[in-house]
Amino acid sequence: MPSNPPDPDTRLPLLHPAALSPAQRLLYEEITGGPRSDGPQLFALTDTEGRLNGPFNAMLFSPRLGRDLQELGAAIRYRTDLSPRVRETAVLVVAAVWDSDFERYAHEPPARAAGLTEAQVRALREGADPGFTDPHERAAWSATRALATPSDPLDDDWYAAARAALGEAALFELSTLVGYYATLALQLRLFRVPVRESGP
Repeated sequence: MPSNPPDPDTRLPLLHPAALSPAQRLLYEEITGGPRSDGPQLFALTDTEGRLNGPFNAMLFSPRLGRDLQELGAAIRYRTDLSPRVRETAVLVVAAVWDSDFERYAHEPPARAAGLTEAQVRALREGADPGFTDPHERAAWSATRALATPSDPLDDDWYAAARAALGEAALFELSTLVGYYATLALQLRLFRVPVRESGP
């Protein structure tokens, strides 16, 4: 059975699928066999040995909580009314605030696939104004920047304008997205998870 040797690039060993406990195996199969594995793969969920990339390997260390966390991520990605352009824009705003290389690596390709231009992706990477002309997309970008910035007061005037532009449901979904991807960015930083380009 393959072991889980320490990885010098990260603080956590990469868990080999053959060395997982039953609870870990269940979570692993939900991640690799769920909606993230359908359709075009814009980044590899696993490395060449089948070990999970990005934040997913860390989830295996606490499989009960990890299962809930990955399910929240799947719900945000596949079961909200946010358009792909708005969703990927929001993730890249969080990535810029947290300076998360992995989130940029994993979400810049889907942002391009959703129709963002290279100039818009670059602006989001730099924390700059992407220059959206669609009023809804611009309002969503602006609201996400405020939600992702701890020092923003989110005062009543801000809330009234954001609610008028987006509605309560979109604000709830955006705030959930910001919280989820900020959690992942924190865990990626904590465990020093590198970007791994290779996949099966």
